[in-house]
Amino acid sequence: MGAARVAVVTSAAGIAYDQDLPLIVDALCADGSAAEAVTWDAPSVDWGGFDLAVIRSAWDYAERHAEFLAWADRADRATRLWNPPPVLRWNSDKRYLPELAGRGVAVVPTTVIDPGGRCDEADFDLPTGVVVKPAVSAAARDTAWYEPGRHADAVRHARMLLDGGRSAVVQPYLPLVEEGERALVFLSTGDGLAFSHAIRKQPVLTEPHVIDNFRDAHPGVVPHEPTGAEIRTALDALAAVPSPGALLYARVDLALDDSRAPVAMELELIEPNLFLGSGPGALERFTAAVAAGRKAATGA
Repeated sequence: MGAARVAVVTSAAGIAYDQDLPLIVDALCADGSAAEAVTWDAPSVDWGGFDLAVIRSAWDYAERHAEFLAWADRADRATRLWNPPPVLRWNSDKRYLPELAGRGVAVVPTTVIDPGGRCDEADFDLPTGVVVKPAVSAAARDTAWYEPGRHADAVRHARMLLDGGRSAVVQPYLPLVEEGERALVFLSTGDGLAFSHAIRKQPVLTEPHVIDNFRDAHPGVVPHEPTGAEIRTALDALAAVPSPGALLYARVDLALDDSRAPVAMELELIEPNLFLGSGPGALERFTAAVAAGRKAATGA
């Protein structure tokens, strides 16, 4: 039997900019797989020719949301897609955040307004300011924060999204985010997810009242040693994920609220940067997780 074929799923932007992509492909090949990077929208790809398809840097999924989810369903019928399509669908819309809150997970308070819904200025007049973003978005696109007293501008931002047929997310601005956002990475061990490593980065939304779609999504990344409270909050969030099967990876993004307690800002299960160069042994752990999935899919 030949080497198992593994597609490392990416996008045109991923091919150009994902620094982890060649490292992952090389590591998987060295571990015995016939691995290659494949863009999810590449024409005439026979996904059934792969034993496993691992989504890594499909960074344009938010702009092509319905198309991406339809592809995920097709690909999963042809091979094993990891993470699985139901998880991708659930995680691709930020209304999962109030759902997590309803399950007792500490998250940043989140209100979702759908097109045609009420957009009341009072909901945007928050003591610490407000963040407005699309419910389906990645890399902080079309996102901005507004200082107290600028809630009318925040309302205009939300209405712009709603008028374009997109749902809008409204959240309070967390001032302690200026101490850094935490990103905790978890990888499959075959028996579930285990903490691998973490980073801290500078805040992304540095200039108020501005939508800047060219900002650095991960400024000032440094390794981070998470606190016990941060680990517990991340594990609570992961335990609440409605997954039909095991996850390969997860990244939980946290910030501190005004009591310095960690709250989940994002749960990244689709195409997160895993910062594999920021944790000793992280690439090897990722490779081992994929190898376990490959063996489960092929029996070899």
